[in-house]
Amino acid sequence: MTLDPSQLQIVEFPDPVLRVRAEPVAEITAEVRAVAQRMIELMDQAQGIGLAAPQVGLSWRMFVTRVPEADDLDDDTPLDRSAIRPMVYINPALSAPQGPIEPFSEGCLSIPGIRGDVLRPHSITIEAQDVEGETSTQTASGLPARCWQHEFDHLEGVLILDRFTQMSRLRNRAAIRSLERGR
Repeated sequence: MTLDPSQLQIVEFPDPVLRVRAEPVAEITAEVRAVAQRMIELMDQAQGIGLAAPQVGLSWRMFVTRVPEADDLDDDTPLDRSAIRPMVYINPALSAPQGPIEPFSEGCLSIPGIRGDVLRPHSITIEAQDVEGETSTQTASGLPARCWQHEFDHLEGVLILDRFTQMSRLRNRAAIRSLERGR
C-alpha cells in the first residue's frame, strides 16, 4: 500500500495512534519529505506551532514546527506564518534540560478546545535530522523549547492530558470525558 500524503488529516483524541510510541524513520525518502510538507500545511491550516507524525496517524519519529520568537504570544494574536521558517525534526533526541520548571498553558491540535498548565524545563537541547538527512543540534529556551518537548511527547505516546497540573486536570475533567465518549 502506498501512502498518499495529501490524504493525511489531524487525528483527534482518543485515537489509539496517539498513545503508541513512534518508530524511528529508517530512511529519509521522497515520501518522508512529502509527509513533512503535508504536516506543515495541516499545522498552518490549524494555526498550530507544532505537529507530530502520530497526530496525522503515522507512528513515525518526526515532527514539524513553526514557532515564533516571541514568548508572550497569546491566543488573540494572529501569527504571521510567512515570517517564520517551518522546521522538520526527524528521529529527534532531547537532552540537557535546564532552568526552572515552569508552568505554561498548552493546547494540542489533537485535543481541540482543551488547554491546561503543563510544567516543563525552560531550556532544552534537540538533536535531529532534517529532510535532507543532515543532523544538527540546537538549544532553545522559552516557547521553542516547550514546543519541542510537547511534540517529542507525542512521539512517546504522551499527551498534555498526562502532563496537566492537578488543577488543570480537574478543570478539564468534563471536557476530557466528553472527548473520550466521542463528544
